[in-house]
Amino acid sequence: MVEASLTVLVVDDDATFRTRLVRAFESRGFEVRAAADGAAAIELARTESPELAVVDLRMPGGSGLDVVRELKAIDQATNVVVLTGYGSIATALEAVRLGATHYLTKPADVDDILAAFERANRPPDAPAVIDHGVPSLARAEWEHINRVLTDCGGNITQAARLLGLHRRSLQRKLAKYPAAK
Repeated sequence: MVEASLTVLVVDDDATFRTRLVRAFESRGFEVRAAADGAAAIELARTESPELAVVDLRMPGGSGLDVVRELKAIDQATNVVVLTGYGSIATALEAVRLGATHYLTKPADVDDILAAFERANRPPDAPAVIDHGVPSLARAEWEHINRVLTDCGGNITQAARLLGLHRRSLQRKLAKYPAAK
C-alpha cells in the first residue's frame, strides 16, 4: 500500500477536477500541492520534489509529457501517473518511456491513481489486486458526454454534433445521472 505520509503533486488545468483530487488525497493523509499548469508544477517541484505526481496530459501552454520529463530530471525517484481524457497507445508509451509509472484515462479517481502507484511498487510477477469497483457503462458514457460538453464550453449543439447524437437525445442523456459506480 502507498504510504499516506508522502507528498503528492497534482497538475491539472481543470480546477474542479484538481480540487476534487486534492481533497481526496488530503482525506487519505497525503500532503498535497497543486498546480494548474506545467510551469507552476515545475516551480513547485524545484522548491520541494514530491514523491508522487499526478499529471494531466493536455494542458494549455505545454504537454504533460514535458512536465513528466522535467519532474524526472529534477528527481528521478518521483513516481508519476499521467492522466488524460483522450488516451492513445502512442502517448501512453511515450509517457512511460519518459519515466511515468502509469498512464490512466479519465475519469479516474484517487483509488485508481493509488492503485497505479501501488502497481509500480509491486514485483513484476505479483498478481494484480483490484479492490475498487469498475464504473458502469452508463456511468462511463455519462462522464464522457460531460467531458465533451465541457470541452465545448457547455454548447449542447456542438457537443451533440461531436458525439454524433441529436441535440434532444443528448439533453435526455444528460438529464439521467447514472449511479456513482
